[in-house]
Amino acid sequence: MTESAKIALAQIRPRLGDVGYNLQLHLEKIAEAKKQGAQLVVFPELGLTGYQVRDLTLDVAMSIQHKEIAKLVAASQDLDVVFSFVEESDEHLFYVTAVYASEGSICGVHRKVYLPTYGLFDEGRYFAPGWGFHAFASRFGRVGMMICEDAWHLSSPYLLSLQGVDLLIVISASPARSVTDADRFGSHQFWRRLLETYSSLLGMHIVFVNRVGFEDGVSFFGGSGIITPDGIWDAEAPALAETMIYGRLDPRIVRRSRYATPILRDEKQEMVWRQLGGLLKGVGVPNET
Repeated sequence: MTESAKIALAQIRPRLGDVGYNLQLHLEKIAEAKKQGAQLVVFPELGLTGYQVRDLTLDVAMSIQHKEIAKLVAASQDLDVVFSFVEESDEHLFYVTAVYASEGSICGVHRKVYLPTYGLFDEGRYFAPGWGFHAFASRFGRVGMMICEDAWHLSSPYLLSLQGVDLLIVISASPARSVTDADRFGSHQFWRRLLETYSSLLGMHIVFVNRVGFEDGVSFFGGSGIITPDGIWDAEAPALAETMIYGRLDPRIVRRSRYATPILRDEKQEMVWRQLGGLLKGVGVPNET
């Protein structure tokens, strides 16, 4: 990508377990984004199914070849689309999955690696974990995807950055927790600091899309946005409101950021590999003199 691109963030309010309604909502937002000249539209975690599926898992799960998934992939002819659903594998394992579709085909799939099973979360009871983070090519350069809790583990964006990612897409179903003095939710504030740090350190654009609405008494805060490689919010959606917002990806900022702060250039990947190998073997790492 050599020129800036317009991006749409669909901060939607899906209905729990109502795949038909949610699919139509996705298609309407895709049409709206296309009308506004966007080149990519991103939806939140489990936007097709709702988040707290629990015992509805068997009812809402779909294979990646399912006809409803095919409809969304087909809708990517004119603009790229990122969406999420409960995926059922051929082995009848169930995953929280994100798909990146472009020109009517799937070019990237990510299965959520880190499944929170603490506090109000119980994903580990219903879903299988993914097995890694893999970048792929797109019209916007190298892209990586993470799903909610994935971003709370430092290794996730680090591994993607080592694969040359220019754009990191983070989709979420993050609840609103603890109101702060700044009239923001504590969870919202945490996400803002986290993503600003990642974008600045790794020199990449980050697209963050979180859902809104209520499910079983849980409120989701929204706060979607685009963060530039220098840690600036180019666009940010309000809390709690269902909305579409637009921002831009500018490759010139990536270039300037990585020149001014060459963190990735100076990474010592072999050292990291050597030390991790030692830690996994339980032998520690010898001092080098």
